[in-house]
Amino acid sequence: MKRILIPAGGAILATGLLAAGLAGTATAASDVASDPMAKSAADAKAIADFWSATNNAALKAAKESNVWDSGDVAKLQSKGGYSADSKPGSSVPIGQEKKTSTKVQNVNMPKTIGKVFFVNSKGEKKWCSATSVQSKYRNLVATAGHCVYDTATNSDVMSKWVFVPGYYQGKTPFGIYVGKQAFTHYDFDVYEDYDRDYAFVTVYNGIQLGGGTAKKVSKADFEKYQGIKDAKDVEISRDEFRKCKLDPTSIEACWAKRGTDAEATGPDFPNAEVTKVEVAQAKYKAARVGKGNGFKFGEPVTEIVTDAQAAAYKKAAESNADKYPGTVAQDARGNWTITHYYVQQWYKPGTATKFYKTEFFIIEGAAKDVGRLGDVVGGQGVSWNQPTGKYVRVFGYPAAAHPDGHKNYTGITPKWCYGKTSKKVVGSAAKKIEEHVALKCAMTEGADGGPWLLNYSNTKRLGYVNGVTSTFNDQDGNKRVDYISSPYFDGETAAVYKSAANVWSGKIL
Repeated sequence: MKRILIPAGGAILATGLLAAGLAGTATAASDVASDPMAKSAADAKAIADFWSATNNAALKAAKESNVWDSGDVAKLQSKGGYSADSKPGSSVPIGQEKKTSTKVQNVNMPKTIGKVFFVNSKGEKKWCSATSVQSKYRNLVATAGHCVYDTATNSDVMSKWVFVPGYYQGKTPFGIYVGKQAFTHYDFDVYEDYDRDYAFVTVYNGIQLGGGTAKKVSKADFEKYQGIKDAKDVEISRDEFRKCKLDPTSIEACWAKRGTDAEATGPDFPNAEVTKVEVAQAKYKAARVGKGNGFKFGEPVTEIVTDAQAAAYKKAAESNADKYPGTVAQDARGNWTITHYYVQQWYKPGTATKFYKTEFFIIEGAAKDVGRLGDVVGGQGVSWNQPTGKYVRVFGYPAAAHPDGHKNYTGITPKWCYGKTSKKVVGSAAKKIEEHVALKCAMTEGADGGPWLLNYSNTKRLGYVNGVTSTFNDQDGNKRVDYISSPYFDGETAAVYKSAANVWSGKIL
């Protein structure tokens, strides 16, 4: 068991979320650091909406974690090693408890594994591997510490953190589970000690987004609604357009698209038709309210877009601001938006003029509670202070290329490795690694955070998490990953796990 000590005089700079309280906590008996994630059900709903918007576009856009680069893929060293700090212990898995074991030749992937998605300090959407584990409230996820705590800035937990068990190409078959509270070892939170590169995260009940019933509403109600909504333009006849413009109770926005033979005029011209012209925000604000040319055409229209769409719009506006005058921004919920501003222009009737109305819809019943994580997919057991030299089965979603550029994996489907653990440590002073255990395995980054399962039952698809993938290593020096390593799960790991396993999280909906 390794301890990070503060030298006499306290001449060590502590960073991380707990640094502010270092004086009162550095000598405390507890090794557990706990940091909030989504603090309320409303915050959690906004996070789930962020990942699921536009048919799960953000989930599909995320890339594998990139904490390790090719220079970090080092050779394992056999010196040093872990030391058990108490008797071996474990907690039993949950799910399929009554199912009997039989010999099966093919490897059945555990239902509990999936990906954790988050936004790092650079604003990048990333993912790691993870698994559901046993807990009192069936609401706990185990993964690597660096998949929870942002080591790039050493200042915060990852933003918009969610777990998606069984994730496959944008699909969320068992729902999205938003992180509520992260539990790590104090030494990882404060000192980034990779001998403690593990984390346990409590999650809210899962929610499934999509489907629902579209309800037609007024524009005012559309703008107020905070859930999933949609608007579409429908072509109408000239008579319908005139009726709409004369009806003060209409819930639709009616407008005309002038034809090539239409001449500009004023609003008092017989049968004059109005169209909307998009302008910059400043010009819209300066415009008056009324029927004249250049007057405001309704309220600004804000659309939610993907990161890529927002970036493309801003780039186009740099070269043609007149054609792309909308305002690009991020709202309080983290969504990228483009706001459009319109003024009026009246035209004489033209034979090629077309008429439209904009219909507004809110999507009701588009989200539902799918229950607690452990009730839906089960949960692996957790074990600690186990001897090395035992067989484990490791699961994860490898995706990154090897240091030589060869790309064996896609990250689309989970992979596995099987073998005996060996007592080795990684020679990395920067990562403070002295007590890792290793396994011969060629999985690359993306698999980090994936569980090392002891006594895995191929029938029940359950075992005991005895480690999580932390580092990737090249033993034979051929620029290919051939070993992975995990922190040794000891009594201090058990303390972190037990603290998290007894915390309730609740529902989003």
